[in-house]
Amino acid sequence: MQADLIARYDRSVPRYTSYPTAPHFTPAIDRETYARWLGETAPDAVASLYLHIPFCHEMCWYCGCNTRVVRRPEPIATYVDDLIVEIDAVANALPSRLTAGHIHFGGGSPNTIAPGDLVRLIDHLRQRFDTNRDTEIAVEIDPRTTDDAFIQACAESGVTRASIGVQDLNDDVQRAVNRVQPFEKIAEIFSAFEASGIDDINVDLMYGLPRQTVEKVVQTVERMLQLEPEQVALFGYAHVPWMKRHMRLIDEALLPDISQRWAQSEAASQRLQDAGYQTIGMDHFARPDSVLAAAALSGNLHRNFQGYTTDGATALLGFGASAIGTLAEGYVQNDPDVRAWRQAISNGGLATARGRQLTGDDRARRDIIWRLMCDMSVDVERVALDHGVEPEPFHADLTALAPMRQDGLLELDGAKVRMTPAGRPLVRVAAAAFDRYLSNGDNSSPRHAKAV
Repeated sequence: MQADLIARYDRSVPRYTSYPTAPHFTPAIDRETYARWLGETAPDAVASLYLHIPFCHEMCWYCGCNTRVVRRPEPIATYVDDLIVEIDAVANALPSRLTAGHIHFGGGSPNTIAPGDLVRLIDHLRQRFDTNRDTEIAVEIDPRTTDDAFIQACAESGVTRASIGVQDLNDDVQRAVNRVQPFEKIAEIFSAFEASGIDDINVDLMYGLPRQTVEKVVQTVERMLQLEPEQVALFGYAHVPWMKRHMRLIDEALLPDISQRWAQSEAASQRLQDAGYQTIGMDHFARPDSVLAAAALSGNLHRNFQGYTTDGATALLGFGASAIGTLAEGYVQNDPDVRAWRQAISNGGLATARGRQLTGDDRARRDIIWRLMCDMSVDVERVALDHGVEPEPFHADLTALAPMRQDGLLELDGAKVRMTPAGRPLVRVAAAAFDRYLSNGDNSSPRHAKAV
């Protein structure tokens, strides 16, 4: 892509794992609101359960997650005890026992939990929610601190998918972000999971890190292809030291510029496609025989706080500090501070600190944005009418896409939008045209990641 186009669209825009996005949540949605919404959940709703583990043994300087360094086991064990209290409180507030289609452990590093506590947590979830042979149980893994005991606990608990954080395999890049992990260690973890019967393994890679070059990013992709992961997520590093103080430890002089970031992303993407991986959305890649690829092909791809997923659950229940949930009425988020979350749990079992009630317009715009993000195309008028919303207010949003059409990044046919192959990586910029909360000059908000 030409340098002037890259610069033109290098905006700060949301990743749209929710709409409205988290910066627009308010304290008006509290624990009483959440309890009421839980009680109004449809008895036949399928649930997705997310458990946030906000602990790591060491801080990676690029990390944008809500986590903190803890090296003693006692605080983590206590946290697990409180998670069980919260699980009971949420389950008791529901009108019936729900079936869990997906269970996801995120972080932080979920493998900071003791193996026995992982077993205990999953057993307790099964006591309060129904599961079946199709229930996916996924755990995010830091390969530096994962051992055979934890992998065995995953196997015994019925974990079906492991997500391994790799980012980059070059020594100088790893040292520049304080995450040193040899390829041999990652290969060892892959083999151990596969030997335990867990062969659905995906990896996270990053571009835009300090000291990265196109050659180094492609080298990382090449080495990971040797392990044949089921899925690969390729994220651009978002440097926000004003939000994450540990990012100040990164030498900004070593960060690649916009054109270099773009070249790294394009080269990695092309290599994955050449290896037979199917492009999913804007930044995921999956083997053609994977469930994610099948979902994308059939139009059943979804997007939530875990990114691109097959998870179409109507009730996402979040547990743990900072965890976000979604119900029919809107979003809820727990207090991000572990101490405050724990205090709230001890005072009644729910720790909702803020959220957002959805309007009809919100739901229509969310669907438009997500279909565009997942399918790379959307019929805006059809979606609006499906939600009982007049399509006329969206005409101005369609008009705002004219520059992207002129630049060959998308096609417009009336109210139908389709991203071109050149525009796929910039789909977030197109989606932002339908975000009414960004309409007042907020498109350059530093709260969001750069599009390039």
